[in-house]
Amino acid sequence: MKAAALGAVLAALIVSGIQPYDRATWWMEVAPVLIAAPILVITHRRYPLTPLLYALIFVHALVLILGGAHSYARVPLGFWLQDLLALERNPYDRIGHFMQGFVPAMVAREILLRGKFVAGARMVGFLSACVALAVSAVYELIEWGAALALGQGAEEFLGTQGDAWDTQADMFMALVGAVSALLLLSRLHDRQLSRR
Repeated sequence: MKAAALGAVLAALIVSGIQPYDRATWWMEVAPVLIAAPILVITHRRYPLTPLLYALIFVHALVLILGGAHSYARVPLGFWLQDLLALERNPYDRIGHFMQGFVPAMVAREILLRGKFVAGARMVGFLSACVALAVSAVYELIEWGAALALGQGAEEFLGTQGDAWDTQADMFMALVGAVSALLLLSRLHDRQLSRR
């Protein structure tokens, strides 16, 4: 299963990189996949993750790759959702930031529990959400740095679509994602962790 998922991610990366909407944006958006995939391959025997976490990372990688191929403000799925829900903007960026909270919260949860760094389910949940928010904040700082360095050229990477509150909305979506993951998946995650 892991090999098939890795193959699918690599295929998606290749296809998305053939003619992305904006090459610089593609590199910036898929960079987390290019960093995480080798780490997961190198550590899969020594520190195998739960099947749930591998599945979440797989889905998150596809979200990033699709966003990189089109730029977040131009993803066709987002336009479909925009029309369906009568939204003012393409919401794919919000989906990306939701996943930016959802998946890192579960990664943090697994590391905290497996390493026995924290006692108590509430503290694990709190710290997992904090890690997800920290990841989101770092990403927003990267976006800010890109905007300063690239000027107008960063518009595709930022995907603000004219929203003055985009940064705050992005971080709120990461928080919603983190809390949702913890509420929805903690029991399943605990069952998988108990088999380790």
